[in-house]
Amino acid sequence: MMLRTASGAPRVGRLQRLAGRWWRRQPPARQDRLVTLAPLASVLLFLAAIIAAFWYLRNEEFERETESVKRDVEVVQQQLGLRLIHNQEQLVRIAGELAAAPDTAPDASLEASRFLPLAAAFTRERPEVTHLAWYDSQRRRVAIHWTAPYLGTADAGAADSRASAPSDGSAGEPELGFLAARTRLQPVYTRAFERPSGQPVFQLQLPLVRGAGFAGTLVAEYAIDALVRHELPEDVVARHRISVLDGAGRVLAGTVTPMPGQDPRPAAITHDLPLVPAANGLVLRGQGYRTSIGLIGSTLFWMVAALSVLTLWMLLGSWRHMRRRAQIQNALVEETNFRRAMENSMPTGMRALDLEGRITYVNAAFCNLVGFGEAELVGRLPPFPYWPPDRIEENRRLLHQELLGRSPPGGIEVRLMRKDGSMFDARMYISPLIDARGQQAGWMTSVTNITEAKRIRDQLSASHERFTTVLEGLDASVSVLSVQLGELLFANRSYRLWFGNDARGHALMAGGAAAGAAAAEDGRDEGDDVDNLSGLPAQDLTDSGVDPREVWIEPLQKWFDVRARYVQWTDGRLAQMLIATDITARVRAEELAAAQAEKVQVTSRLMTMGEMASSVAHELNQPLTAISNYCHGMISRLRAGSIREPDLIAALEKTARQAQRAGQVIHRIRAFVKRSEPQRLEVRPGKIVEDAVELAGIELRRRNVGIHVYVAQRLPRLNADPILIEQVLLNLLRNAAEAIDGARLPPARRHIELRVVPRHLGEEGGVIEFSVTDSGPGLDEEVGRRLYEAFFSTKPDGLGVGLGLCRTIVESHRGRMRAENLYNGAQVTGCRFTFTLPVEPAQRRAPTAGHGASDAGAPTTLTAASPE
Repeated sequence: MMLRTASGAPRVGRLQRLAGRWWRRQPPARQDRLVTLAPLASVLLFLAAIIAAFWYLRNEEFERETESVKRDVEVVQQQLGLRLIHNQEQLVRIAGELAAAPDTAPDASLEASRFLPLAAAFTRERPEVTHLAWYDSQRRRVAIHWTAPYLGTADAGAADSRASAPSDGSAGEPELGFLAARTRLQPVYTRAFERPSGQPVFQLQLPLVRGAGFAGTLVAEYAIDALVRHELPEDVVARHRISVLDGAGRVLAGTVTPMPGQDPRPAAITHDLPLVPAANGLVLRGQGYRTSIGLIGSTLFWMVAALSVLTLWMLLGSWRHMRRRAQIQNALVEETNFRRAMENSMPTGMRALDLEGRITYVNAAFCNLVGFGEAELVGRLPPFPYWPPDRIEENRRLLHQELLGRSPPGGIEVRLMRKDGSMFDARMYISPLIDARGQQAGWMTSVTNITEAKRIRDQLSASHERFTTVLEGLDASVSVLSVQLGELLFANRSYRLWFGNDARGHALMAGGAAAGAAAAEDGRDEGDDVDNLSGLPAQDLTDSGVDPREVWIEPLQKWFDVRARYVQWTDGRLAQMLIATDITARVRAEELAAAQAEKVQVTSRLMTMGEMASSVAHELNQPLTAISNYCHGMISRLRAGSIREPDLIAALEKTARQAQRAGQVIHRIRAFVKRSEPQRLEVRPGKIVEDAVELAGIELRRRNVGIHVYVAQRLPRLNADPILIEQVLLNLLRNAAEAIDGARLPPARRHIELRVVPRHLGEEGGVIEFSVTDSGPGLDEEVGRRLYEAFFSTKPDGLGVGLGLCRTIVESHRGRMRAENLYNGAQVTGCRFTFTLPVEPAQRRAPTAGHGASDAGAPTTLTAASPE
């Protein structure tokens, strides 16, 4: 192809020069491949062009055929539509003449004589019309005219068009058309239906209107096959297949009649249009077929394909020959490039010396290490330019050992100098250089820069030394034991001071004494059973947290806080690390503090009873006075001889009950104030509330204060000291009663509410909440801030230890205590003290049942009325 542009020949020459330069820049192997693949690409492009041309012509023919089918269907639609419209106009004229006649006629024969000539004239040139009928307003046939082709057929012998009615009794298409024409007073086309002979037809029903009323219909019935046969243009029928389908897609009539028992070949082109103006669901379908043969059946295609295959086969032979030649050349180039890339890419410097010590080869990595180029190093004899001036003699000695073959296998560590004068540490590995004949031609040296590695190693060594110094200086014992072997891997100074270098000290602190005894009974070594988790995965054990415990070591007479966890040792073995801190002094201090707290609690209870002495005396005075009165009364009546035996027995029983009541008061006070060891028991909250309310009732009755108690149903048991919790409740109830009494409130407001209900406090879990609510004056802001401060009290004779002790007792049970004022708008209406005690998970799942009235959820009210 000749290229012609505005610039002419100079432009062509410039393109040729550019192509020539591009071709010369390509490697020979690529040039061979391009020369081989160019004919193949040409053949493939030619075959693709032929296929594309066939495809284009075939598609263009298909599009022309599609347009022809659409055009013919539109022509058929237009022609049939004009025919139906023309017939409808004629029928409208006939209907007008029939409707113009008077309502009453002499007889039916006269009506028929008027209708039949008109019907004969209408059907004479319309073979598609099977008959023309006249029906009155009740759909009784007045007259009917059948065209010649349909006289004497089964359709003509039928009584009337009711024969088309469905067998289930529903209305047929003619009757539906009649009803539609009567309702609309407009011409109506019925949907297609079949006559008894099986012929598909549809009707045009025109209403007869006399005056303003409906007088009947004029019915013209069309045979669909006759309409298609007589009204379609012959050129359209010759070109394409035209069919009429109903709304369900069934073919009612067509220009091509299929052979019996043979399915027609599916059409490649289909176009549908509705039959207008009928608009009764009938569809005109035009179908076309491809007239050209397929691409594969073309002779020209196969000729082109055969020529292309032949050309490909010839090109394949040439390509295989060129490939074998190129493979040999590429193998040589790849081997050379591989060796060069390997030498240049590895970070290790390579240096070759001959037997005289002359440098014969250096790679790029060696040049980068020392900063000298290859031309500056190859051919040089010692001293080499990368030797530091102050280490020339040392390097000569090392080179002499190298040339004698006495270099250590692990390499030698040297210090070298770069061209810019900077120093770096390197490690050299020397091996003999053997030529192709198996003789030694020199020495090959690999050089690695170890400056950074040496710096990191020095830092790690210093860090290890500092870490060891810190561990050795700890007062706590640190030991690491191998789980599999039972070997002591590390022990600091404190461990060696207490246990020496024996692993049994680790086993004692880890709880391995029992395991060692069991191992001795089984005849095994005690160290093998230091830990029973040695078979588990190391990752799962090392991910577990620290397990703190307090351990008593009998030989040392010391308490230790031991924290254990599993670690992976430096060699990958699973090991157990223990950190044991001597807490003997702390444990003894805690024991002393617990003893002092117990004394404070006992003292507080004694002080409480001392403060309640007058109330207790009043409480005891009532039964004692009753006993004295009963005794004096019985003595007087005995002396007078006026008492009977039943009266005496009743008086003695009342005296015994009062004595029992006084004894119960004394027993309750004695149980509360007696000194006993603190003990945690599983106790019902209702029982604690009952005892506290019973004891506080003495003070409440003296101060004329009522109490309302509510204990929720099915409360779980508490793991608590009942006496201490009772002491907290008693203190809160007494403070509430004193606040109400001190405020001199009216009797309607002199009451306390005690509620015990379960709560769930998020992360803290389930708790039992005790709340004491009074209607007193509340707490001042200053009092609220110093509420739990030691020796702070609002009472003139108070010591300020009550609420602080209550808070200590609650917090020792892992509970919380708080106080708050109650408001009605801006006015303080009382105060509420609340404390919570945690419920253990096991207890939370097993609530108590059948614990009496206090646990049943029913409120209990104690009034201030005194007993008799």
